[in-house]
Amino acid sequence: MTAVIVGSDAWRCIVYVGFVGLGVMGRPMALNLAHAGTPVVVWNRTPARCEPLRAAGAEVAASPAEVFDRAGTVFLMLADETAVDAVLGRGTPDFAALVAGHTVVHMGTTAPDYSGSLEDDIRAAGGRYVEAPVSGSRVPAEQGQLVAMLAGDEDAVAAVRPLLAPLCRQAFDCGPVPGALLLKFSVNLFLITLVTGLTEAFHFADRHGLDRRLFLDVLDAGPLASAVSRMKAPKLLARDFAVQAAASDVLKNNRLIAEAARKAGLASPLLDVCHTLFDETVARGHGGEDMVAVLRALEARTAEKGV
Repeated sequence: MTAVIVGSDAWRCIVYVGFVGLGVMGRPMALNLAHAGTPVVVWNRTPARCEPLRAAGAEVAASPAEVFDRAGTVFLMLADETAVDAVLGRGTPDFAALVAGHTVVHMGTTAPDYSGSLEDDIRAAGGRYVEAPVSGSRVPAEQGQLVAMLAGDEDAVAAVRPLLAPLCRQAFDCGPVPGALLLKFSVNLFLITLVTGLTEAFHFADRHGLDRRLFLDVLDAGPLASAVSRMKAPKLLARDFAVQAAASDVLKNNRLIAEAARKAGLASPLLDVCHTLFDETVARGHGGEDMVAVLRALEARTAEKGV
C-alpha cells in the first residue's frame, strides 16, 4: 500500500534546502539545485525573480522566515552585508530564533571580518555557519561549473559539501573562517587584473588599426589562452556588454580586496590601478554591464588625450 500524505503540513515530511537571493548568480545556482531533484524553497526580495524556480518545481516562500521554517540548511547569495543582516534579522530579537538549529551557508562576497563576526553570532544563537564563496560568473553558474571554497566547522562543511554537487565542479576546504573569503580574494585579484590587462591589450590592438579577429585568433592559439580569455575576448570583439560579472560587483570586490591588503600592510599596485578604472567605469553609468565594460574607461581616457 502506498502512503499518501495529505494536509497543509505535508511539506514538513520533506527535507528542504533553502536558497535566498536570486540575482545574476543566485538564480542559476538555485535552478541547478531544483533541476538536480533537491527539494528547494526560495525567497527573493523581487518576487518575479522566483518564477523560474517555481516553474522548475521549487517552493516559493513569502518571507525569509518561511524559508528558515521549512529548511534546515539555508544558502544565502546576497549582495552585501546589509542585505545579509536584513534577511537574518541580525541585531533584532528575531535573529536567534531564526538561525537556531539551522546551518547558514554564506555564499556572497563580504569583508572577512564581517564573516567572522557573523559566524560568532550564529554559533552563539545555536546555529552552524559555513562560509562558501564561489569562483565563476553567470555562465559557469548556469552550467554548474563553479568552484567553491569552504570554511567553517568541519562537521558543518562536510554536511554542506554534497549539496554543492549540482552547483560546483570542485569544492576546496579552506580551514576556519575567513579562510574561504581570503582565498576568493586572492583568486579575484588575479581575475580582475587579468581581464583588465586583456581589455587594455584589445584596446591597444584596436587603436593601432589591427585586425581585431586576428588578435583573438593569435591569443587563442598561444600560451596565454585561458577559459577567461575565451569567454571575455569575444565579448570585446562584439562590444557585447551583457552581464556575466557586473562591473559594479567587480568594483565592490576590488574595494574589499584592497581593504584586506591595507589591513595586512600589503602593496597592491596592479589592483589599485584596476580599482581606479572600474570606479571610472561605474561612474560613467556602466556598472550594470559586464566587467569588460572597463573598455569604456580606457576609451574615455584615450579620447581625453585626443587620440
